[in-house]
Amino acid sequence: MKDRKAVRIPAPAGRPRFGDDVPVVAVVGGGIAGLAASTLLAERGARVVLYERESYLGGRVGGWRTRLADGSDVTMTRGFHAFFRQYYNLRALLRRVDPDGRALTPMADYPLWHARGDRDSFAGMPTTAPWNVLAFLRRSPTFRWRDLPDMNPEAALKLLDVSVPGVYEELDGIDAAEYLERVRFPEAAHALAFEVFSRSFFAHPRDMSAAELAVMFHIYFLGSNEGLLFDVAADPFPHGLWDPLGHRLTDLGADVRTGVDVESVQRGGARRFTVTTGDGVVGADAVVLAADVKGLHSIVRSSPDLGDEDWRDRVAALRTAPPFLVSRYWLDRPVDRPGFIGTSGYDLLDNVSVLDHYEHEARAWAARTGGSVVELHGYAIPSDVDEREARLRLWEQLTQVYPETKGATVIDERHEWRSDCPLFPAGGYEHRPRVSTPDDFLVLAGDLVRIDLPVALMERAATTGFAAANQLLGRWGVTGTDLWTVPVEGRVPLLRAAARRRRSA
Repeated sequence: MKDRKAVRIPAPAGRPRFGDDVPVVAVVGGGIAGLAASTLLAERGARVVLYERESYLGGRVGGWRTRLADGSDVTMTRGFHAFFRQYYNLRALLRRVDPDGRALTPMADYPLWHARGDRDSFAGMPTTAPWNVLAFLRRSPTFRWRDLPDMNPEAALKLLDVSVPGVYEELDGIDAAEYLERVRFPEAAHALAFEVFSRSFFAHPRDMSAAELAVMFHIYFLGSNEGLLFDVAADPFPHGLWDPLGHRLTDLGADVRTGVDVESVQRGGARRFTVTTGDGVVGADAVVLAADVKGLHSIVRSSPDLGDEDWRDRVAALRTAPPFLVSRYWLDRPVDRPGFIGTSGYDLLDNVSVLDHYEHEARAWAARTGGSVVELHGYAIPSDVDEREARLRLWEQLTQVYPETKGATVIDERHEWRSDCPLFPAGGYEHRPRVSTPDDFLVLAGDLVRIDLPVALMERAATTGFAAANQLLGRWGVTGTDLWTVPVEGRVPLLRAAARRRRSA
């Protein structure tokens, strides 16, 4: 059941599906946004051609097969992803192929560990403000009642009065690090909770908009009653999620083309657009650009007649976050630890997953070998650290967090060094491109796109994907799908009023 205060954005009205006037829609990018847009358009009867440059679907949540040194065939991915309960639109997409919710399994806790020995946990806490805040203050070792008088109430209370998109007008001009300094959170709480959360956007707080940080706390803690606990994929991402969605698209008549890179999109030709790819040319009545930042840059540079100067400048201004590293190790001994922990103060290490505690494939490998599968994440790697050094430092910190791994033998290992996640810097929101473009039949989708709703990460991708399809369907007089979000403003009116009075005093 959704939060009773969840907000519904009604679908465009219209006929239930296309009749004889079936359009061809090219969707560029087979990540979550592209899959959401393709699925809704195909369900309404459009002829969808989906292009994905990788050999697999899912984008940054995709996966591929690899063979280990012991002969095992396993799936490698780009790392751990948390499927929070407030990801309403992403879950609506997944229900198309997983109506009973068996593809996801709950994680018992969201533990946070600091190198100083501080530990925070969210298991068993109330999920609704203000009771979750009071419970956190009562039991957290890093955030105590006696710390409250030292804080800046005007700045801190803003977190209780978040509204979207209004918060961007107020806080987007400063970075998250500066905002946290203004609030004067206790040092331990600042490092453990706020830095852990902000770095989940693949950036250091000094490189991230304070408004994005405030919206994140609204989504996951203060504005929703879904809580901070989350689900994880019970199988590798392709098995339980994206391959079934790809098969569903094919069953709906879509043409799913993986391993095909789109080079350009031009106006005109046999239809409204001409899409040029590595394996030919296709005419399309509409185009959904659901590529990542670098892919979108490349397509727009190669397509000089798309959009207008202002729109092209907005696209060109999009930036990527610093590199991150995912290191996965297949070890010769069990690691009897939580399935996931977030970390702070451990050099480059941001979190640790023990996959065989929740993923079927990893569990089967561990049962067969007596070992374990451990994954390390390092976000926002500094520019003076290369991949080799980052690998060594992540492993060293693993042995500090879990000392029993010091004597483990590595059966095999895989490393993913990437720098393709969008960056949301201070002052960037106003200039970020939206779903709509200067052409009524060209739309954008993805977590890089501005949408004036409280959504983030995978949920932003799914929401903009459906929104892009809705916009096209509305122009053709075909109904779309409802969107849902957590409340668009703080959920406790009394606290909102108190925050406003304090700031205006």
